[in-house]
Amino acid sequence: MPVRQVVNWGISDPKRIFLIDGIGAICSAFFLGVVLVRLENLFGIPQHTLYLLASLPCLFTLYDLICFFRVKIKYALFIKGIALANILYCLLSVGFAIYHREVITQYGWIYISIEILLICVLVYFELLVVKRLNININQS
Repeated sequence: MPVRQVVNWGISDPKRIFLIDGIGAICSAFFLGVVLVRLENLFGIPQHTLYLLASLPCLFTLYDLICFFRVKIKYALFIKGIALANILYCLLSVGFAIYHREVITQYGWIYISIEILLICVLVYFELLVVKRLNININQS
């Protein structure tokens, strides 16, 4: 699906952005807080770091749910908020990975890289929707 169609899909009902982001956050929290914790020897990321990283997507899910049910106007502002939080989460993840570089295995690096890549794609999409929403508001 071309980027334009995906952006138009998000603009047609901006609440969808919060659902997509929330589902991704739940997946991240589950993998970090349950799967990777149980397979710490395979991934090499210490449990305390995994729990800390897993707690942030839980907060993002709460934010997404609140936005989905409560926000009625100015969607762009709230979408920009979660996009910024996602970027900061990626930076924190990279920071922890570098800090624990001595113990993280190849599988740990692969997991972190894939998660960051997926989040960056989501953020790109979110920011494109924000840009288009702002253009539409200014043209009204």
